[in-house]
Amino acid sequence: MPFYRDSDTLYDVVAELFNRVAATPGATDEFARSGLLIYIHLHDPEAFIALNGRTRPVRFSYRPDGLQPDLELHLPADVLHEVWLGKRRLRDAFFGGEIKTKGSVFKAMQLAPLFRQAEALYPVVLRAKGLM
Repeated sequence: MPFYRDSDTLYDVVAELFNRVAATPGATDEFARSGLLIYIHLHDPEAFIALNGRTRPVRFSYRPDGLQPDLELHLPADVLHEVWLGKRRLRDAFFGGEIKTKGSVFKAMQLAPLFRQAEALYPVVLRAKGLM
């Protein structure tokens, strides 16, 4: 059984998470320096996240904006959930084939600092939403 019962719940958590990340001083600086636009396509349930390091401040959105991303990731929502809980390493999920990429997987490693920030806040958001 997937952790998220539906896309609305997943979007609610992800939006709150990235609002908190964006409000944390310095949390997006490294990703901003990368200048990358990364699209994350989740399934089980379906969701879309755009991480835009081309803008200042970094922008997080939940609909494709027609721009050409530097990298696209396709993965189950449960894998992302486990990465953000610290139960699975991002690197292991990439090299274990759980995350499918379109573009250079080495660009995906630029996500690590941003994901570390998300890992710190994710359990807090889940508790606030009554999901943990």
